[in-house]
Amino acid sequence: MKVAVLGAGAIGAYVGAALHRAGADVHLIARGPHLAAMRQHGVRVLSPRGDFTARAHATDDPAEVGPVDYVFLGLKANSYAACGPLIKPLVHDTTAVVAAQNGIPWWYFHRHGGPHDGHRVESVDPDGAVSAVLAPERAVGCVVYAATELEGPGVVRHLEGTRFSIGEPDRSVSGRCLGFSEAMVAGGLKCPVEPDLRNDIWLKLLGNISFNPISALARATMRQMCLHGGTRKVIEIMMTETLSVAEALGCEVGVSIERRLAGAERVGDHRTSTLQDLERGKPLELDVLLAAVVELAEITGVPVPTLRTVHAISDLLALRSAA
Repeated sequence: MKVAVLGAGAIGAYVGAALHRAGADVHLIARGPHLAAMRQHGVRVLSPRGDFTARAHATDDPAEVGPVDYVFLGLKANSYAACGPLIKPLVHDTTAVVAAQNGIPWWYFHRHGGPHDGHRVESVDPDGAVSAVLAPERAVGCVVYAATELEGPGVVRHLEGTRFSIGEPDRSVSGRCLGFSEAMVAGGLKCPVEPDLRNDIWLKLLGNISFNPISALARATMRQMCLHGGTRKVIEIMMTETLSVAEALGCEVGVSIERRLAGAERVGDHRTSTLQDLERGKPLELDVLLAAVVELAEITGVPVPTLRTVHAISDLLALRSAA
């Protein structure tokens, strides 16, 4: 199995290191000091499950890699439309793209069935720009439950979780999913093939849609948001509205809001990825987390006044931080 990790940051390098440990032919595509460190020393993974080093091939030029069986996409979703020159050398007719993104994916309604089958979500696929680069037929969805961070160039700190749920847009249990899952498990990770990954997408989104924008607006950690009474109530309302949209689209999350909040509080003083991006002057990945759900509320007729309000304010924050 030949795998390219496009965007070998904290999650991408962690997955690449695990797949390399399982014997896959792995190629890490990155840049800057992180790339230089991986070239010289490999990927060093520091984990409560045991430290290890993986010396996979690392490059900034996908043409060096050539066509692969799987592209594990570790880029932020707001980079997808511009990644055409990077991904083109990596794909052949049957290459699968395993997209490890938060929020609503560009392929969401591809082979969905029902009244919305084939609908394009403008917030995540504006004018079809993402679908033009990443054909939905190639997509294997991936919901990441692992938490990692780059402790330094070439050094990944694994904090918790090893689950990477994957699934086909058409809900089939395909050979390409089973093959990727087998390699991930051989590398020490959990990788269940879900009959309907959309349920997992909404479960993960339940936290991202609320904690991520609020954390950026308030400059607050997970624990601080959960312990502040007023903020906790806003988050509960946002989660309730999100569940209503999910249910209108036929999805079941299966976890109560109180349980979701309790889990977030246990995480402690963790800064969400959106808050980290804000602090580092990076673009905020809010379209797939928040704008997309507001758009889906429009097409399903579900009222989401609190989501709309938080979206309006956080969208202004995103515009100002990008200026």
